[in-house]
Amino acid sequence: MDLLYMTIYSVIILKLMLAGVTFSILFERKVIGYMQMRPGPNRHGPWGILQTVADVMKLLMKEDVIPRQADRAIFVLAPVIAFAPAFTVYAVISWSDTIYAADLNIGVLYFLGVSSMTMLGVLMGGWSSNNKYSLLGAIRGVAQMISYELPLVLSILGIVILVGSLNLRDIVYFQQDIGMWFIIPQFLAFVIYMISAIAELNRSPFDLPEAESELVSGYHTEYSGFRYAFFMLAEYTYAIAIAAFATTLFLGGWLGPAFLPGVVWFLLKMCIFMFIWFWLRATLPRARVSHLMQFSWKVLIPLALLNIVVTAIIKVWMGW
Repeated sequence: MDLLYMTIYSVIILKLMLAGVTFSILFERKVIGYMQMRPGPNRHGPWGILQTVADVMKLLMKEDVIPRQADRAIFVLAPVIAFAPAFTVYAVISWSDTIYAADLNIGVLYFLGVSSMTMLGVLMGGWSSNNKYSLLGAIRGVAQMISYELPLVLSILGIVILVGSLNLRDIVYFQQDIGMWFIIPQFLAFVIYMISAIAELNRSPFDLPEAESELVSGYHTEYSGFRYAFFMLAEYTYAIAIAAFATTLFLGGWLGPAFLPGVVWFLLKMCIFMFIWFWLRATLPRARVSHLMQFSWKVLIPLALLNIVVTAIIKVWMGW
């Protein structure tokens, strides 16, 4: 029965996640179009709602090209390695008080450990393509993801110190008990998390691994058709997972007034995070790679360590 439940839950989450990715892409293009005073997608379907579906169909029907000198096995496996961890992390996400898959005592550790495997797909895709632009994009992408993984993890440690647990549901219940979302006492950690998450997702203004003006198209230059679509699917799947993780940590998860179900509050809070990322993409220019790396090591990591020290002092002082 447990195996049947996990299988059914996985299939449902996969279908909902694919629908969520489709909606996220359309939402992003509409938001950016509005902010830049242009219509955005408006051809396929009413208000352009079928534009993303048309784009996916186009990618699925394109020819699958593999370079002759590429490492074929790794080249084919790389998009799967990039997508699988991004989807696997949904196992520990609690959408409401009753809707969840696994109630792990090490939920935070599981999420961070599994999601970090996505960078292997980036490295494998760039290295196996036998393309210097792809290899340079992959190396720079992995360096960026590792550099911003550190402040992201350190920003979460303050919450773990206060709660005394790595269980994501315990973190939500703790916020319910104290009557306060962690975005208030951990606002510095929230800012560090948001900046690190944007860089971790390779999104603007930190989309240097995919900087078309500098590297042709980054680590996936040689990919076409559905394999390229897999990389894009992995990126948006991971973005939704990061938004769900942030909602659990900083915005009380499913907590909210009783006139709406908990899962609705959870999804609304996730949309707020997604909107902020789209907003930044529409307004900020791309950062320079040297400035990006210095900002992580010289600014975010010291601030995250300071937040840990202050949080530990507050915990002892308030008796939490």
